[in-house]
Amino acid sequence: MMLYCLRYLFISVLLTWSFVASGTEVTSAADEKTVARSCQNCHAKETELWQGSHHSKAMAFPTDSNVLGDFSDVRFSHYSKSARFYREKSYFKIDFREDDQLTRYQVAYTFGVYPLQQYLVEVESGRYQVFPFAWDSRNAESGGQRWYATYDENIPSDDRLHWKQPLQNWNGMCADCHSNGFKRNFQPGDNSFKSQWEHISVSCESCHGSLAEGHGRQPKQKANSSKPLSETKAKNIGFWQRSENEPVAHWQGEKRDNRFMETCFACHSLRSPLTDGFSASTPFLDSFTPTLIDSLMYYPDGQIKEEVYVYGSFLQSKMYQAGVNCLDCHDSHSMALKAEGNGLCLQCHNPQEYQQVKHTRHDLDSIAGQCVSCHMPETTYMGVDARRDHSFVIPRPHISESNQTPNACTQCHDDKSDAWALNTIKSWHGDPKPITQDEALFLRLLNDGYLSREEHLQLANSLELSEIKRASVINLLPSSVEQLSGKQFLPWVQSEEPLVRLAAAQAGSLLPESEREKVLNTLLKDKYKAVRVAAANHLVGMKHSDFHSLQNAVEELFTANNVNSWRGEGNFNQSLIYSKQGKQKESIESLKRSIAIDPYFDAAYVNLAETYRTIGNAKLERDTLKQGLTANPISGPINYSFGLLEIRSGNSARAVDYFFKAKQSSSNNAQYAYLYFLSLDNVGKTQQALDEIKQSIDQYQSNPQLVELALSFAHKLGDRDSYKEIKALLTQLY
Repeated sequence: MMLYCLRYLFISVLLTWSFVASGTEVTSAADEKTVARSCQNCHAKETELWQGSHHSKAMAFPTDSNVLGDFSDVRFSHYSKSARFYREKSYFKIDFREDDQLTRYQVAYTFGVYPLQQYLVEVESGRYQVFPFAWDSRNAESGGQRWYATYDENIPSDDRLHWKQPLQNWNGMCADCHSNGFKRNFQPGDNSFKSQWEHISVSCESCHGSLAEGHGRQPKQKANSSKPLSETKAKNIGFWQRSENEPVAHWQGEKRDNRFMETCFACHSLRSPLTDGFSASTPFLDSFTPTLIDSLMYYPDGQIKEEVYVYGSFLQSKMYQAGVNCLDCHDSHSMALKAEGNGLCLQCHNPQEYQQVKHTRHDLDSIAGQCVSCHMPETTYMGVDARRDHSFVIPRPHISESNQTPNACTQCHDDKSDAWALNTIKSWHGDPKPITQDEALFLRLLNDGYLSREEHLQLANSLELSEIKRASVINLLPSSVEQLSGKQFLPWVQSEEPLVRLAAAQAGSLLPESEREKVLNTLLKDKYKAVRVAAANHLVGMKHSDFHSLQNAVEELFTANNVNSWRGEGNFNQSLIYSKQGKQKESIESLKRSIAIDPYFDAAYVNLAETYRTIGNAKLERDTLKQGLTANPISGPINYSFGLLEIRSGNSARAVDYFFKAKQSSSNNAQYAYLYFLSLDNVGKTQQALDEIKQSIDQYQSNPQLVELALSFAHKLGDRDSYKEIKALLTQLY
């Protein structure tokens, strides 16, 4: 049964947008001011700093002081879309024309403040979407003070990234991080929201939790229930210390408790929610399942590629391993950097060694002479939002040459090559430090997508890798191995590192069913909900001796799926659970809901068609795939599934066309290519298949399965030259 599930089980795309509606129950503006005043009474300085922060302006009502965009009857066009921005009394209005249809919107809320400001509009009662045009709030000298489209390309209405689709929905995607105390309150019956919040923006309670609320409103209770400060033993506070000749400071004092950063990670991470809303007092892994490192979101060396926020990169860094936390660099209330320029880094790094031209090799007053230019390179998202990589890597052009990874040298000197950068660095500092065997394996894993069984297990048990990298390696094991024993799993299940336990739970399908219960049972009672939910996913539907633990974890799994049921993935994941429980009817209904709510989410069509195939309903199988191709004509998974259907139906010639479309849509998918080449052979076009494999073998990084297929074609055709050529390549691989 070819269920399309591995890549969609706990995928979440966290975007930086948000919005609100008239049907939404919210705290009034008067209450907002009351809360602010209650904190300000005793914490005036902290309140003033917070009021100048981006947090305080994460979301706001559209007033003259909050709206930054030009609404003086100006127009902006992008491909087939155009908008007129204007005022009508005290309201901010947008006339939007798309696909020759004019719709009038009223701005419900502002979203963010710098370097761009977005606007939320209510498309139906209680459902808010992020408007596709944003205001570039940078200064004019930097190219700002203009309207622009957040997606540079033309996003059609039948694309999953279209601004009216679920992935651009404020209630589901954005609101919980831009407001405090937010609850989605999605109503699956009519696909609507009755969302609520406590405070419109990121407020004191967002970071300080309910303790701050109780302290602010009932100060006497705290005073009566605790000892006077003078009678309380002072806590030993540590500090960063650097001796005169020491290059980098070390922590002096008791070991730091950096768990508070989980409050930061709740929003500054790519993650999937486990609960409807979260609080600062709840551990990160009790509220979310984080996305680990993979080739989709990160470069092979761990540098950021897509919009992953900070968590995944910072946890890789030497800074994090040494105990550095967010507040060593950022002020706790304004979030501003604690020092200007290189002064920030020189808090801990010896200026006699690092604030020298012999180290920077660039003028200290230049942009290139700034520490962050080389060690925190920027990637721009949403057109204007430059984000710095928090993995704090050094430029490594010797890795870039063979792994297609970026480096700060050629990012700045974009007219130069990696070879030039490598030679330049060699002339300054000598040969670069060679990478370790484990680091080389990690690079190859993310580059190729797999390793040999022995290599992958070696990497999974590495003591050299950071926790998040090791967890990522374990999570990627299904790409290299088909099955592992309980003995091989045991060290990961018993690990003190929660991300390693989470990854072990996520990779639980590799365990034979005879061992699965015994090995994963302990994870059903793990300290963190994310681990329990991942373990339950592999045990649901199986007989289990500890019924109570399994039932509790399955209920948490159901809750997580229901929280995400406003988008295709939530219903899709729930259908997988029903399928494992043998509830075929419920599984089918969940997939139908997934399609109805999120019609451009192709995985639901694939699994629904496969379900119909297993029950012998060929007509519904074909009808479902036709419906899927109507909505998603270039979908690789749907075209691939249609190709398999045509093969089973005896229509080999038609299958070729579907496999070709699947291959074209997913240019790096070796499996799609394999079936396409095989289908060419099936219709007597073996020579064409061999020629195309030889032309594209580099594109698929000499995939062994494709190389062996080409070898069989050469043998079949009696093509000795090609046979020798391919045999030599196969010998190199092994």
